Amino acid sequence: MGAFLEKPKTDKHTEKGFGNGLRFGVSSMQGWRMEMEDAHCAVVGLNGLNDWSFFAVFDGHAGHSVSAHCAEHLLDSITQSDDFRQNATICNGQVSMDHIERVKSGIREGFLKLDEKMKKLPQVISGEDKSGSTAVCAIISPSHFFFANCGDSRAVLSRAGRAHFSTQDHKPINPGEKERIVNAGGSVMIQRVNGSLAVSRALGDYEYKQVEGKGPCEQLVSPEPEITVKERDPEKDEFLILACDGVWDVMMNEDLCDFVRHQLTIQPDLELIASSIIDTCLHKGSKDNMSVVLVVFPGAPSLSEEAQKVDRELNQLLEKKTREMLDSQPDITVAEVMQVLTCDELENLPPGGGLEGKRNVIEEVVKKVRQNEAELQSQEASKTSIDSS
Repeated sequence: MGAFLEKPKTDKHTEKGFGNGLRFGVSSMQGWRMEMEDAHCAVVGLNGLNDWSFFAVFDGHAGHSVSAHCAEHLLDSITQSDDFRQNATICNGQVSMDHIERVKSGIREGFLKLDEKMKKLPQVISGEDKSGSTAVCAIISPSHFFFANCGDSRAVLSRAGRAHFSTQDHKPINPGEKERIVNAGGSVMIQRVNGSLAVSRALGDYEYKQVEGKGPCEQLVSPEPEITVKERDPEKDEFLILACDGVWDVMMNEDLCDFVRHQLTIQPDLELIASSIIDTCLHKGSKDNMSVVLVVFPGAPSLSEEAQKVDRELNQLLEKKTREMLDSQPDITVAEVMQVLTCDELENLPPGGGLEGKRNVIEEVVKKVRQNEAELQSQEASKTSIDSS
């Protein structure tokens, strides 16, 4: 369940890139957790499949070793599968259901083989490393999305102005997951496997995979991904979001899609948009590590001068109101400013993000005012010292 820091670590790792007719932005933050256990992977152009791309988020627990190992090796484990390699190449031409099913089989094999290989790592054998990790990935071909999910990180596809598809979280209380856990001799208590682990599928977590006579996908915790294939729609596909539960704990699918859709009309930098997602989730109360990969397609909303104008005007209004509060109450906190502004029924707040999506604006105003005050006090102190001498 984890311990928390006295204040969150808000430094971010960000990156961005493009290719194969898409753009992507990544952002991650340690937040309130004692350790950063998330990892991610973003690759445009696969070996031998230049027009395919791979994006994934890994949410580690009980340590960062498994999530980091998966970020480095899962793609290779998938692409080395004969089923994937042979049929993905064919899928670049005429796509049949048989080829798609074999690609899916290759993805599944990649997950299971990686989990089996990690079991043999020295730190796992010695018992030193007991970590595990969820994994959600999207493999994008010229014609299809291949979603693979293992755990409670999530991928959401926005199409034609709405959240069109979402992977399903693997929680111990889900009927099918609970049945497997019980059949393996375990139990579900306080919505956790044996009262401890909050996910029912994950890579690693080998202490939950020791039931004799049961296959790898029949254990208390399964490494098997749930794989879904969706045909691409070049005109309607807008963007894809992959994120860990630190994001989804505080943002619903539709809310986050609305927020991203709006950000795309006012901000061209996907790195900054991904960072704004993380900041907004932090302000909405997320206490977990947070990682998000945002993949944007040609059908996404474009920059709008009108939306940018409205956003600038909102920022100016928030700055004015915040300065007025600081003038009358110099010691007022950012949280107190937010509380007052919440009662003001402000218009044009970011859809899905609300006032929390603008907290950075308020924080910046408070910071500037306090810095100016400190500089004035320092200048007055220096002047007094000179006068007295």
